[in-house]
Amino acid sequence: MPAESNPLPNLWPLAPAGATDWLSELCGDGLSGFMPPGMPDAAWVLNAMYEHEENAEGIDPARGGLGRAEHPGPGWRRLRWVELARRTGDPVVPNGKLPSFRCFPSLAEVAGRPLGIIPPTEGSLDRETWMRLVDLLVEHSPAGPDTPCLAYYSPLTLGAVDFEDLHVRAGRLGDAKLLYDNAETDFSPSNLWPEDRTWCLCTDYDLWATKVAGPGSLVEALLDDPEVEAVRLPWAS
Repeated sequence: MPAESNPLPNLWPLAPAGATDWLSELCGDGLSGFMPPGMPDAAWVLNAMYEHEENAEGIDPARGGLGRAEHPGPGWRRLRWVELARRTGDPVVPNGKLPSFRCFPSLAEVAGRPLGIIPPTEGSLDRETWMRLVDLLVEHSPAGPDTPCLAYYSPLTLGAVDFEDLHVRAGRLGDAKLLYDNAETDFSPSNLWPEDRTWCLCTDYDLWATKVAGPGSLVEALLDDPEVEAVRLPWAS
């Protein structure tokens, strides 16, 4: 995209140094994303997976992996984690684990993953979930779309080797959907939070889900929303 037609640099300019200091103190190393504790509550928003509507033999999804994802198009439908858990007998997330490739161990026992299923990607929300999550955050932030926010991208998502130069952008929550198509990376932001720090999300580079820490009302909205698939993990709240 030509620079003059790309609104991101103007709407989300680079933030001053030190923007992640509070996260470093709270969470420690943020190389793969700063993982916050409950603030005071937390839920995990699960990345989407998809299944071919015919579940046809011979369909090789050849997708998954790292980075951004979106609905793959005609012939595919979203496969909810809870639906696959009922089908396999596996828990949605094994006790004591985080949402990752370690989920659904019974499928790993049979020649890798089933044909006809596109697994979640690591390190990034899928497009549809990111867009809906931004809407929910707007609804649960006092200033709504005008809430000033900061977005941090892990050096891993930028292919960077220098961890000293942290990549943080500042902008309005109402413009956060633009962050999904940041031309500098193939990932959604590793962290997003408002200036008042009332909530914080983290998409860890190695996980299949995003932790959203914040007030109970926000967490309940995530758990109840029909477009977002979210779970509480008591061992990781």
